[in-house]
Amino acid sequence: MPVKQLSVFDLQTKLNQNSTLYLLDVREVNEYDYTHIPNSVLIPLRQIPDRLNELNAEDEIVVICHHGMRSQQAAMYLVHSGFKNVANLSGGIDAWACQCDPSIKRY
Repeated sequence: MPVKQLSVFDLQTKLNQNSTLYLLDVREVNEYDYTHIPNSVLIPLRQIPDRLNELNAEDEIVVICHHGMRSQQAAMYLVHSGFKNVANLSGGIDAWACQCDPSIKRY
């Protein structure tokens, strides 16, 4: 089953509509500490298998990383683990900073 790709504009629309989304940031702690999308939850990619029980398979989950590669890996893992409503944020937080929220620091 392929992972759904969500554009930053689609995410912005969903957030503006007060959609109930679980924003899962899979970057490293130092990256998250430097900048992150408000209300996102950090679980670094390498910790996902051990922390899977912290996630609800019924939630709509949007996975975020720097450019969309690590989040794609995490999203695929979640889908293979039985999660039904998972999307990868295309372009990651960098695209979000460039196209939606200039207050997000780029690196």
